[in-house]
Amino acid sequence: MTKFRPCIDLHNGRVKQIVGGSLSADERELLTNFESEQPAGYYARMYRQDALTGGHVIKLGPGNDAAAREALGAYPGGLQVGGGIQADNAADWLTAGASHIIVTSWLFDAEGHFLPERLNRLVDEVGKERLVLDLSCRGQENGWVVAMNRWQTPTDLNVDVATIVELASSCDEFLVHAADVEGKCEGVDAHLVEFLGKYSPIPVTYAGGANCYEDLERVNCLSRGKVDLTIGSALDLFGGTQIRYSDCVAWNRGV
Repeated sequence: MTKFRPCIDLHNGRVKQIVGGSLSADERELLTNFESEQPAGYYARMYRQDALTGGHVIKLGPGNDAAAREALGAYPGGLQVGGGIQADNAADWLTAGASHIIVTSWLFDAEGHFLPERLNRLVDEVGKERLVLDLSCRGQENGWVVAMNRWQTPTDLNVDVATIVELASSCDEFLVHAADVEGKCEGVDAHLVEFLGKYSPIPVTYAGGANCYEDLERVNCLSRGKVDLTIGSALDLFGGTQIRYSDCVAWNRGV
């Protein structure tokens, strides 16, 4: 069965919900749906109290390390962490309390070419059982392509059956943000959810576009219960009006 997985998105040290496609280096076109008055630890403690597992802390750019460490310290072993993770600092984040480290951009060179030797180095450093590969992607004519650098730079790695099957042997889970719909609350990418549920041999968390409580059941049906769902901007916890956090907690307790 599909589970609701919580998130803590950090930008400039604050908990925010951002339209994913608007993230760029200069941030002049950044679109923010929500900025919390509460620190990251507040949300981590809530997730711990409600026994929510497998959530993620994502550092969107610099200036977020202290907030991320606060969240991990408030819920040790209960949250994954991503954003700027590489082989040299991966173990430090596990020591800080992360259950897993999440990696995308470091696995590519500046031009977006996939570097399998870096993936092998990460596996050697932390073990595949502590590694989540972020295959957050943008749509293209015949499917999807992994996007790096805050989802702005397309890479040469397609999200297709061959990629999913090959990379599954080197990690514990996949995290997939549908960058084209992330933060827009316009509905999930049904085709992507169905694809991930059909072909991924390991657990997957999908994020992007959820705008109603019924999306949990929709993802459950589309993926045959094999894909979990993260909900952000639509959640009342983050200023949304479409989905109640308490309903998502109740959903998980019924799984």
